[in-house]
Amino acid sequence: MKNFALLAFYACLISPGILISCANNDSDDILYSTISEPRLIPVTEGYSATSVNAVIFRKNSIFTHDQFQYISFYDPDGSVVIGKREIGTNEWELHTTQFTGEVLNAHNNISIAVDGDGYLHMAWNHHNRPLNYTRSIESGSLSLAESFRPGSLDSEHRVTYPEFYRMPDGDLLFMYRHGSSGDGYQVLHRYDLGSQTWTLLHEQLIDGLGEVNPYWQTTIDDQGTLHISWTWRRHPGVESNHDIAYARSRDGGLTWEKTTGDIYELPITPETAEYALRIPENSSLMNQTSMAADSEGRPYIVNYWRPAGSTVPQYHLVFHDGDNWNVSQVGNLTQEFELVGGGTMSPPISRPQIAVDTSGDRDRAILIFRADERDRKVSLAVNNDLRNDDWHFFDLTDFSVRAWEPSFDTELWQRDKKLHIYVQKVGQLDHERPDDVPPQMVYVLEWEP
Repeated sequence: MKNFALLAFYACLISPGILISCANNDSDDILYSTISEPRLIPVTEGYSATSVNAVIFRKNSIFTHDQFQYISFYDPDGSVVIGKREIGTNEWELHTTQFTGEVLNAHNNISIAVDGDGYLHMAWNHHNRPLNYTRSIESGSLSLAESFRPGSLDSEHRVTYPEFYRMPDGDLLFMYRHGSSGDGYQVLHRYDLGSQTWTLLHEQLIDGLGEVNPYWQTTIDDQGTLHISWTWRRHPGVESNHDIAYARSRDGGLTWEKTTGDIYELPITPETAEYALRIPENSSLMNQTSMAADSEGRPYIVNYWRPAGSTVPQYHLVFHDGDNWNVSQVGNLTQEFELVGGGTMSPPISRPQIAVDTSGDRDRAILIFRADERDRKVSLAVNNDLRNDDWHFFDLTDFSVRAWEPSFDTELWQRDKKLHIYVQKVGQLDHERPDDVPPQMVYVLEWEP
């Protein structure tokens, strides 16, 4: 297929859907996997001088409801575009909304979700500023209300990193940071389908008490349990990131507990948090990556940091086996770098996304990333059995996506185990500076493991 190089890292020929054994020229590693041909679905051109359309903490960039898939991004003029298509087709219905964003700051991303009744909810253009939020005027519509603020969203919070999550009953959760880097806390609201209103569940779910702030990642498992993990940051410099903490909620975010079942007294603070792993400052530990949970509700957290005694940050998987927390390295990167300073960065590897699937008695994982060492392509690391450390790597594109970070349709993955990834070649220079990249095509990359 044009624009794709399947398993470009390996010297072999494959046929779609065939079980293969494929050897790396430079090692004795063998890949055993069922490969299906990916599809690259064009949408239209979007803004690309910064990574505002392609940051990892977009929850969500793509979102499926029933037979329709929705997408959002900024166009070359900074206007918010909403689109939808029927799953399985290549034709998009696009609507340029009345809303705009300050696209020079990559924090100001667009987050969307569709509730159980088919209404699209959107938050956009936030970096420590009052809430920008709206909802579609009708179920299934791409037209957005000029203002829609029922219930608890009439707050004066200073919002950063807005994220939506849909519960199994169709209600939505909405979380964001109030405050600034090094001095902020996490806020959690819930949207009720029946009343069509928002309720504030916790104004301070996780609070650094003025000394640190949490940078989190969240997932909802097949049983409806909400999992959250986070790093702490002491000041605006990314070098002050440290530790990985964890909590879960079995009742839609009302009460929170540790893996031991012990109930948290809220807010969760640095002193009361359960720690999956202690990682010191100045380890090039990244913030806001991703996590997933397996068929038993056990959490898997992915991140990268520099192991003690090394100058090379590595991808790692931090996971709970039902009894204890464990950590394993994913692959073996060779490029040295160090995370220092504030604002959006442009390191030689992206933050990783993870998707987990269950096949028989095995839990399988897919890590989605971009690395200079792989020519900045959309790359995957696949582990067919998480009981071991047997990861295999290949690429889904034969072109560079530059500073792109992965986001994917989590609803479609949970429902159908189809991986639809937002792909766009974007620029980004360190410390919130734009790159000289003209508007680029927005794609949805479809791949079925």
